[in-house]
Amino acid sequence: MTHRPLPVPRRRVLLAGAGAAAALFGPPVTGGAAAAGRHRTADPLQPYASYWFPDALPEGTPDDGVVWRSLAAWTPGADRDLPFNTATVPLAERFTPVPANTSARAGQARISALVAFDHTAGNPSQGSATADTYAPTHWAYLDELVFWGGSSGEGLILAPNAPVVDAAHRNGVPVLGTVFLPPAAYGGQLRWTRDLVRKNAAGRFPLAAKLAQVAAAYGFDGWFVNAETGGGDAALAADMQGFLRALRAAGARHGLRLTWYDAMNRTGQVGWQGALNDLNRPFLQDAAGPVADSMFVDFRWTARSLADSGRLAGQLGRSRYALWAGVDVESAGWDTRTDWEAIVPAGRDHVVSYGFYRPEWTLTHLPEGRTPGDFHAADDRFWSGEALDPTVPGGAGDGWRAPAAVVADRSVLTALPFATTFNTGHGLRWYEDGRAVSDAPWSHLGLQDVLPPRRWAVRTAGARPEVSLDFAAAWRGGSSLLVRGAADVPATLELFPARLPAGAGTVVGLTHRLDPSSGPVTVEVAVALRDAPAPGEPAPYAFLPAGTLEPGGGWRTDTVRLGPLVPGTVRALGVRLTGRGGGAVAWRLGALAVHERAGVPAAPAGLRVTGRAPVDGALALRLRWERAAGPVRHYELHRQLPDGTRQFLGGTGGTAYYVRGLRRAADEVAARLEVRAVHELFTVSAPARTDVPW
Repeated sequence: MTHRPLPVPRRRVLLAGAGAAAALFGPPVTGGAAAAGRHRTADPLQPYASYWFPDALPEGTPDDGVVWRSLAAWTPGADRDLPFNTATVPLAERFTPVPANTSARAGQARISALVAFDHTAGNPSQGSATADTYAPTHWAYLDELVFWGGSSGEGLILAPNAPVVDAAHRNGVPVLGTVFLPPAAYGGQLRWTRDLVRKNAAGRFPLAAKLAQVAAAYGFDGWFVNAETGGGDAALAADMQGFLRALRAAGARHGLRLTWYDAMNRTGQVGWQGALNDLNRPFLQDAAGPVADSMFVDFRWTARSLADSGRLAGQLGRSRYALWAGVDVESAGWDTRTDWEAIVPAGRDHVVSYGFYRPEWTLTHLPEGRTPGDFHAADDRFWSGEALDPTVPGGAGDGWRAPAAVVADRSVLTALPFATTFNTGHGLRWYEDGRAVSDAPWSHLGLQDVLPPRRWAVRTAGARPEVSLDFAAAWRGGSSLLVRGAADVPATLELFPARLPAGAGTVVGLTHRLDPSSGPVTVEVAVALRDAPAPGEPAPYAFLPAGTLEPGGGWRTDTVRLGPLVPGTVRALGVRLTGRGGGAVAWRLGALAVHERAGVPAAPAGLRVTGRAPVDGALALRLRWERAAGPVRHYELHRQLPDGTRQFLGGTGGTAYYVRGLRRAADEVAARLEVRAVHELFTVSAPARTDVPW
């Protein structure tokens, strides 16, 4: 294979990790500060994503900010952070539209991604007060996301936090937690493997049932199991296989999935194969049927080993695309040398699927002082390719083969109402109705909207304008869609493949404005009721006028009725822009909605404080409330200041929230807090209120 050579004599391992374990070849982790990574300010109320050892804990004491826990002792009723860690968005159904280009394949290779959002003990349950976070948005190309972590100094089992799960589920992507049994050189102990697969007196695997219970209670989709602690034997391998089968069976009624990493083999030893073969196939499939749903093939693969693996999968009655060939992008991103022809050859059927290891490189490689816009520009290039246009077919050379050029994108737009404010789940401030109601940076992926999957498909006979997700202004949330550049001839921006039923009452609403530097722009809604005739070709759009914007105006909302186009099914949705007077365009789209009638959600009730503590000279709170009746997208919390203004504090899909850094305003007797329910169309309910005495 063309991956960078393996250092000698050190063996290659797939490190999950804490702190320094972000590198594949970092120093051995022995616990303590090396394992725990960054320290954090002590806060007894701050909830974090949960992590455990299987049963026995390490010797000694954990580092500051790390809590050693036993999964064997976990129960939902005793988990005080469960309300903060529970995902609430169901897994959306997806469909595959006609591919955006002639090189992407539908029904063949898919992509898994192993992402470390923070070190194991450092994943906040509900976002944080910074915009400098990895905020994935190219869900259309993913089939699975692994919430990557685990270390011998913190815990070996890591459950995903709710914001990541909610964002992924909104886009139809399942999320897996990680079970990581590290090599001895990185603090691994074989007793932890034995703890995990231990059977009780009845011959059952109690921790398999416990892992299924955790995933069901927290609302995520299964587990990625990576057993890399050496020294085992065939009996331990047989126990591991039985454990996997028990885990898969325990999770079946919840629809949970299981991915096995190619490390331990049937001898009980760790021997990375870089293939599916006789040594590791019992962990994917045995004579009794499936053991795991998929396998992550170690980075040692070659063109021959992947071809053989695909054939063996077929002989077992399994899809070859249930095999993820590892592609390590942690250190070089789109400059990673990869034998793409071995995985996704041009001009013939794909061999297997592939798995990105650490695609958060699109954030971490950027220099200090990076902005959210810098990150999304890099992330767009990683997923869409250097042309930043997925309608451009991918090349067959040795360079980066962007996902958009290889796999067909998928869409979740299948039911009304649909709305997006182009919110990426982080921002430099929070906007409501075009006005900033908090100047503090923030991140919370659970508040992320469904975003255009094809970034950026623009069709024009003239110069192509630049399209981006921009953070300088927004209608709601933290960002808006910005189109800037020449538009002296019409330019059609294709936003969403869809399967939206439309009738006489269906309307499309746009909230948009011009930046001060823009010339006048005529805007039309592009609607197609038929699919594109072939891959790479545009959908047969009809264009409905949405008005002409003049410089100097603010945000405005225009509503367009579909009129003579309906009844039917909206198959593609976009906008067409035409500049007037020869000037450059700087047009923002702050919200896009398709609906028949607006709705206002019912109000939540019972807002109350369940915990309070002083932290860094301010007040930290835990809040709870009762769920509002009827459909709710999420909840938003504000503080009403003494002068009557409202300040945004945060949002969540659940009914519990942690607030940090509350400070007394003037001489107020109590801080007045409010929580409102938010509808799919971003209408808001009446508030539930509570006063917090100082």
